[in-house]
Amino acid sequence: MNMRYLAFLAIILIAGATFAQTKLKKTQLSKEVSALLPQDFMPMPDDGIARKYPATTRPLAVYTSPNGQIDFSVTQRPSQFKAGDLNMLREFYKANLLERFTKVDFIREDVTNVKGNDFLVFEFVSTLADERGASNLAPVQKYSIIQYTIKNDQLYIFTLHVPFSQKNDWQSTARDIMNSITIK
Repeated sequence: MNMRYLAFLAIILIAGATFAQTKLKKTQLSKEVSALLPQDFMPMPDDGIARKYPATTRPLAVYTSPNGQIDFSVTQRPSQFKAGDLNMLREFYKANLLERFTKVDFIREDVTNVKGNDFLVFEFVSTLADERGASNLAPVQKYSIIQYTIKNDQLYIFTLHVPFSQKNDWQSTARDIMNSITIK
C-alpha cells in the first residue's frame, strides 16, 4: 500500500474520532429541571462556582467539561413576569448582553418552544476586550447560547459557553443540549 494513502487514512480516522458526536446523558439539575449533557461533564465545585460566577444570585447548577473550557449553567430566581412576556423582554435581555461584551454577533434571537415551554433564545459569538488601557491581552471570544424561560413565577436562565475556537465542533451539540431542557 502507498504510504500517502495510509497517512490519508490515518488522518481521516483521527478526524473522525475527534469530531464524533458527543454522547449526551440525562442529567438532573434540580428537582424540577433536567437536560441532556455530555457524559464527561462534571458538576463544578462550590469554590469554582464562586470564582467563575460571582453574582448575587448563585447558579442552581454548573456543569463543566473535563478541561474546564466549556460551561453549562442554570440560574433560577423569582419573576413577576409570565412566559407570555418573553417577546417583550427580548430587547431588555439583548441590551444586557450588548452591555456585557465589547462586541456581540447574534446568530439567532427568537422565542422557541422546547418540550412544552417557551424560551427566549440568544445564540451568539461575543468578544470581550480588556479595555483597562495598559493591557495587551488578546480579546476573549466565545460562542454562547443563552435561554430564558418563566415557569411558576420563576425565571430560569440556561447558559452554555464554548471557546470560539471550538464553535464549529460544538455548535450542533450545544443546540442539542439546549433543546433537551425539561422543566416540570
